[in-house]
Amino acid sequence: MSVQEETFHGFANPVDPSPAELRSWAYQPDSVPLTSMPPDWDLLVAGDHLVQTLFDLAMDPACPARRFALHCLYIYAADGIRTNFRAHPKRRFRKLVEQAERAGDELMRNWAHNSRVLLARPDLFAYRDWCEGGLVRENRRL
Repeated sequence: MSVQEETFHGFANPVDPSPAELRSWAYQPDSVPLTSMPPDWDLLVAGDHLVQTLFDLAMDPACPARRFALHCLYIYAADGIRTNFRAHPKRRFRKLVEQAERAGDELMRNWAHNSRVLLARPDLFAYRDWCEGGLVRENRRL
């Protein structure tokens, strides 16, 4: 995949980063540590505006912030499913799941599998797993 060459100097607005800023940061995440970001930054960036960028980053095994991007995809999936897709378009979500199943590695196939399980059984939602990174840290299937 791609390696970012230029130096990342920070976000113009960390609460609403552009896809280019997020991508640049993801390949140099130590340039702006997560601890210096606004509270719940993961929840802020896990929306429609950045989901394709997050997906691309999570699909790239060479991306230093890959696990963060995957964590945000778990938040995105749970948010869409739990709101019956009022928060995010179901069509976009399904396309991402299908792409992860088709072209993703184990981490991404696990995300797709877990997303499909939650879609079928929303009662399996656990905040710790989906929004606090449990499924990413444990890399497990529901």
